[in-house]
Amino acid sequence: MVLPVVLDTGVVMARSVRLTDLAVKSAKPTAKAYRLSDAAGLCLVVQPGGSKLWRYRYRLGAKQAEFAIGVYPEISLARARELLADARRLVSQGIHPRHDRQKQRMVAANQAADTFKAVGDDWYGTKVGKWSETYAKQVQTILASDVYPEIGDLPIRQVTAAHIYAILRRVNSRLTRLKKNGAPTVALLIKQFCSAIFRHAIASLKADMDPAAALRGVVTRPRVKHKHALDAKEIADFRVRVEQAGCSRELQIALQLLLLTFVRPGELRRAAWSEFDLERCRWDVNPEHVKGRRHHIVPLSKQSLKLLRELRGLTGQHALVLPNLRDRKRPISATTFNRVLERMGYSGHFSAHGFRATASTLLNEAEIPSEQIELQLSHVSKDKVRLAYNHAKHLGARTLLMQRWADFVTSGKPL
Repeated sequence: MVLPVVLDTGVVMARSVRLTDLAVKSAKPTAKAYRLSDAAGLCLVVQPGGSKLWRYRYRLGAKQAEFAIGVYPEISLARARELLADARRLVSQGIHPRHDRQKQRMVAANQAADTFKAVGDDWYGTKVGKWSETYAKQVQTILASDVYPEIGDLPIRQVTAAHIYAILRRVNSRLTRLKKNGAPTVALLIKQFCSAIFRHAIASLKADMDPAAALRGVVTRPRVKHKHALDAKEIADFRVRVEQAGCSRELQIALQLLLLTFVRPGELRRAAWSEFDLERCRWDVNPEHVKGRRHHIVPLSKQSLKLLRELRGLTGQHALVLPNLRDRKRPISATTFNRVLERMGYSGHFSAHGFRATASTLLNEAEIPSEQIELQLSHVSKDKVRLAYNHAKHLGARTLLMQRWADFVTSGKPL
């Protein structure tokens, strides 16, 4: 039996008798708090409200201190003794258990803040402003669907090459099973994004190395299939097919504009009417939609102007040139052009991007100055000063080039 004794401190102290589970469980609250001592400084404080708290009283140096081990019954007598042993070990090393607990909580909080997903989100936030909307969505989708569910909650320092390798194998296996041709490309992007996140973590002192770098060569980039270029006869055939295509007039016009302007499909798909000056016969493509976010001007031929005026009569009441049927504030989907081309019989051997290859091939064969062709294709130049200079110098020549190309496309007039 445990007999409580009242001390001057107002806390009742029990005689030192080693505790049992029954004694702890049956200890009843009184008007004042009292302690039931166990051994080696461990005691149970019973509060007037009925709560029971484990405490460890110890002396470190010349001072006496007390460490809160935890609350009963969440922490049983046996567990309290185990934690007591840990606390006594710290005291023997000259460490206050309370200080060690605070340190461990700080480490845990830092680890929670430095999970792979947290660092990944921070990296994404620093980069998204420099990306196109399509690319930003691709990054977000791949990380959210394939990476974060596997390693997102792990502290980034605990993520290893083995973790990333397992993700790559799983993704490759799943997409191969579904007969998706892009499996290697997706796996390569995952490795690329993970590596970028680790480099960001290193720069912010949240990681010491990039384990994804150890996977060099594990995923190989698939061989690039060059876009098929139409010849003069195929262009004439295309113009017949597009007028008979089972799609809206807006899409018929759009496909012809891709051929006449040879812009990237995404540049036309997301174009707004505010980009066009039909009186000045030019299209200032939104830099946000251009690869590399560069200023790009498309001189408009007579044929392009005629089609654009017809298209404006169809969609001019909207901000976008090609608004989505379901939501007129959004552009048509990225797959729309290719789906129409497939229905026209071009499945497997020609895509919307092929109009650029067509123009590049035929214009180069006609010995048009390559500098003009590359500028009109908005290809990246390594010499930025030269690019800016040519951008201004060759605009007149490019205007003539675009009319020459349009005449060839629509009437077969020699280039």
